Amino acid sequence: MQPGQMAYDRAITVFSPDGRLFQVEYAREAVKRGTTTVGLKFKDGVVLIVDKRIASRLMEPKSIEKIYQIDDHMGCATSGLVADARILVDQARIIAQINKITYDEAISVEALVKRICDFKQNYTQYGGVRPFGTALLVAGVDEQGEHLFETDPSGALVSYKAGSIGAGRNVVMEVFEEEYQEGMDMEAAILLGLKALKKATEEEKLNPKAVEIGIIRRGEKFRRMEESEVEAYVEKANAL
Repeated sequence: MQPGQMAYDRAITVFSPDGRLFQVEYAREAVKRGTTTVGLKFKDGVVLIVDKRIASRLMEPKSIEKIYQIDDHMGCATSGLVADARILVDQARIIAQINKITYDEAISVEALVKRICDFKQNYTQYGGVRPFGTALLVAGVDEQGEHLFETDPSGALVSYKAGSIGAGRNVVMEVFEEEYQEGMDMEAAILLGLKALKKATEEEKLNPKAVEIGIIRRGEKFRRMEESEVEAYVEKANAL
């Protein structure tokens, strides 16, 4: 950063002369330092896969939660500051339940993501607050089809067929650009996601205990896969 720009990163409400909000950019950097998270659409659903980055053998892998259920028909995976993500997930769950009670129907995935992004954007406009240092990959299935959205600390959102957030995003997106196919089945999507994750983490083999997988299929509820299921898929991916 140039010396003349230093004053512009003191408050969230001040634009720099070249039209930048430095605090929002710093929040994006927090996401880039987070764990690698991937999401892919397949024929009748969406899968989310997260590297939990277990730093010590003394850590309990179950205590690290990166994939959350928001409603029966959708869930999300996070990268960045875990505590910030937890607040956003709680807010998303409240929005989903209010919609269900008020209108007696489940909220659409896009409507919920837009509401969450509005909430995040509020924290880029007022003094005395800071942006959320986390990004979300939101996966869901509704009447409009299968959805995968990425949300940004600025409150922006983008819909993807296959996407990634976190430290290994660039590597993962290169793999997806080359190998992702629309209409692939669930197993092919999971194995491609694990292959991209392995390449991003630069490890010879993925550790099943460090991988978390969430799945949503048409006609089923969002769920996190059991350890035995994850282990089976990781073994297949490591054998590729």
